[in-house]
Amino acid sequence: MIDDARERIGRRGFLGAAGAGALGLAGCIGDDEPEPVGEGGNGGDGGDAAELRMRTATSTTAAYAANQGLAAAVNENTDSIFVEAQTSPGTEANIGALQSGEAEMVYIQNWSAADIREGVEPFDDLDFTLNQVFHYYDLPWFFCTGGDLESITDIGADTTVSPTPRGSGTASALEHALDYAVDDYERVSEDYGEQGSAMSEGRLDVGVGTYLNFEIVPGWLQEMMGTVDLRLLDVPDDVVGAWEDDDRLLAESFPGEEIEDAEAPEEVWSIAFSYNFVSRNDLDYDTVYEFLNVLYENREGLSEYHALLSRLEEAGFWVENPYDDVPFHPAAADFYEEIGVWSDDLERGEG
Repeated sequence: MIDDARERIGRRGFLGAAGAGALGLAGCIGDDEPEPVGEGGNGGDGGDAAELRMRTATSTTAAYAANQGLAAAVNENTDSIFVEAQTSPGTEANIGALQSGEAEMVYIQNWSAADIREGVEPFDDLDFTLNQVFHYYDLPWFFCTGGDLESITDIGADTTVSPTPRGSGTASALEHALDYAVDDYERVSEDYGEQGSAMSEGRLDVGVGTYLNFEIVPGWLQEMMGTVDLRLLDVPDDVVGAWEDDDRLLAESFPGEEIEDAEAPEEVWSIAFSYNFVSRNDLDYDTVYEFLNVLYENREGLSEYHALLSRLEEAGFWVENPYDDVPFHPAAADFYEEIGVWSDDLERGEG
């Protein structure tokens, strides 16, 4: 069931967009500056090595911590490139960093990829073609409660719901998904780690949880389950069908028994996000190839840097859940052909 659901990600409409003209997106997408190296970056001196600046998210996230692991794995095993893990306000700001030349490789997710596909401002005037490099991780989000609700359709006008904090990269997608199930609810905003206490104090009826790469329960969710009798909400078949029919959403499921210490339906349906690293099409061929080659040769030890990297031990995971119509960087395409994971369903970029 999980494999079938994951296969759908590679078949959805995540299209890339290429445009002409320089817009200076860095000033338009996200106002926060990334933390400089030495104050949140991985530090070090790259010397004469080719520099590869990689951006993910803020300094407290697993995405950033795992990216530090990727940087360390490369820097400890080659002198020809130097990887610098940098923080970022989020995936939209990452595209701005590619546009401005402030980063060489960044991660985005499918909701942002759809915005690029549709030419939503400020993605409507990019001066490069977006290329994929490798799949990073999957992040499914499900709705949960510490109260008496059993189904997502039990949510009513007086139900307080926090579909992630306002302004988060996932909020718009989860609010959009809720529209298929309910007519109205009271939108509140609670930080992830505060949801448990908000439920126990009666300030929050429905919150959200996540299950990183369908194998890791984050610490803040474990704290929620220790604070309240958490129940994962069921999603009726008609709502699941509506989610699956929406090109902007990824509907994925996993067995409820995998989330211990919480009551859950037999099959938990979620709105998932596929996070992939991308680059400009003109990123140096040898830099991309060496980066992938070094990481792949050392893939069996990546989980020692961070548990989130464990799935990269599987060769096929590097090209899992690609965005449709976003070509792979030529160096990545060649590398994946050499290790035997390339398929005719994937598109090779022109550089």
